[in-house]
Amino acid sequence: MADIATVFHWPPQAMNELDITDLMAWRERARLRSGAEE
Repeated sequence: MADIATVFHWPPQAMNELDITDLMAWRERARLRSGAEE
């Protein structure tokens, strides 16, 4: 959740509504957008 919040500036309330599958998909998008290697 911290990765998503940092990259997309989402508040915790927005992420609380996501199921784990969606949360992990958004986390991967955040990782790719941030340019992180892993």
